[in-house]
Amino acid sequence: HTGFLEQGILVQDRAQISRRYLRSAHLPWDVASVLPTDLLYLRLGLGAPAVRANRFLRTPRLFEAFDRRETRTGSPHAFRIAKLMLYVFVAIHWHACAYYALSGAVGYGADAWVYPNHSRPGFARPLRQYLHSFYFSTLVLTTVGDTPAPQRREEFLFMVAGFLLAVMGFATIMGSMSSVIASMGAADAAFYPDAERVTGYLRLRRVGRRLQRRVGRWHQHLQLHKKLTNEQQVLQHLPERLRAEVAMSVHLAALRKVRLFQACERGLLEELVLKLRPQVYSPGEYVCRKGDVGREMYFIRQGQLAVVGDDGRGRLAVLGEGLYFGEISIINIKGN
Repeated sequence: HTGFLEQGILVQDRAQISRRYLRSAHLPWDVASVLPTDLLYLRLGLGAPAVRANRFLRTPRLFEAFDRRETRTGSPHAFRIAKLMLYVFVAIHWHACAYYALSGAVGYGADAWVYPNHSRPGFARPLRQYLHSFYFSTLVLTTVGDTPAPQRREEFLFMVAGFLLAVMGFATIMGSMSSVIASMGAADAAFYPDAERVTGYLRLRRVGRRLQRRVGRWHQHLQLHKKLTNEQQVLQHLPERLRAEVAMSVHLAALRKVRLFQACERGLLEELVLKLRPQVYSPGEYVCRKGDVGREMYFIRQGQLAVVGDDGRGRLAVLGEGLYFGEISIINIKGN
């Protein structure tokens, strides 16, 4: 049911997809993986789980599904962590199965290392067998220790293999977690400016503490209210048309509130929205002051702006969402 690309065009026709799948190399492996080998239980009994080993042939499909889901999910970092924990759980599970199988080959209860004899009360229950083996494997693969000392050659080899697997697994987990954390930090850096660098610069230049606190409040305002200042940089890798559609989806509702653009065609709004540059001001900051040279026109997307008197206290007017100011400065630019 998965579409495919043909000369750059996505094919979603079921008949073409079916014909392509029947000629692909996935077909024989997929068919072999779903063969009803479970019927062998009728002859061999439930003590032969190896009859379902053909299900492992679906493993490449599982990895393919993981890769596709990771690119589509809205929380890729959480998905990677969950996938990593799944791998850890599966590794412990199979190690526990190998431990229980080795205990059966050596003899249950033959020494303190193997699984206890089933004749002991409670140890014949399947749930107790699985939990005991899973707990033992967790201790080995997390290198916690506190396990009985091996007595036989097979047991020594099993423990050495388990410790080597634990070292490899621990290194893989640490590397993966470090990569996820680094990716999360890179994502935050792409959305929000680095406050530490700005703070360091202000201290280096010995800027007054009052101004430092204002800069700190601005950074805090960005983080708390999820405000973005560099949307163009985040979307710059997208094609221009797709970037315009994304910008329209984000800003069209705000533009529609502006009376100046309510009668405009969509094409004009698409051209306009790519010219806009978001500006974020924290509460109490000035957008402009009397006597400043105006070169921009502002549209209020969210929040309110107060026009105050020369004393900075008395309010002459309050501008809300959908209003604009600065159009006179745009008109009066020399050369327009």
